[in-house]
Amino acid sequence: MKRLLILGFILLSVWQLSAQETTFILMRHAEKQQDGTKDPGLTDEGIARSLRLKDLLAEQEVHAIFSTPYQRTKLTVTPLSAAREVSIQIYEPFKEGFLEQLLAAYPDQTVVISGHSNTIPLLVNQLIGADEYEQLDDSDYNDLYLVTASELGNGNVIHLNY
Repeated sequence: MKRLLILGFILLSVWQLSAQETTFILMRHAEKQQDGTKDPGLTDEGIARSLRLKDLLAEQEVHAIFSTPYQRTKLTVTPLSAAREVSIQIYEPFKEGFLEQLLAAYPDQTVVISGHSNTIPLLVNQLIGADEYEQLDDSDYNDLYLVTASELGNGNVIHLNY
């Protein structure tokens, strides 16, 4: 899997038209507990997936990490955050201008975004300028999207599983 991820980054590098493109790594949170609350933590499988994410990105520079305010999204990127000493910033996925702000703030850098089954495909679609990705099924936790973009709507995406 790590070789596939490296190949994905190589392909994205070939697509880059400008040295000012931002690389986005987007994923839905890892497996969540079914504890009856609106803000559950991660299951053991989810914790293992969050560690796998950290390992997959071990050789990739990460300049910023964003998460929604929920435990499950923050816990998904916590091992990566700790390993890279990059703090997790909270974002609102439906806030107008969010992606434009990231494109302006992180040119030629890598941004990781942890979100939800309904928000991550929406963000990917906005970055690529097409309605290509639909809401994820509740049982889907392994989708990873690598997107490079210099402006909203012109991104290139590689969709992987991890």
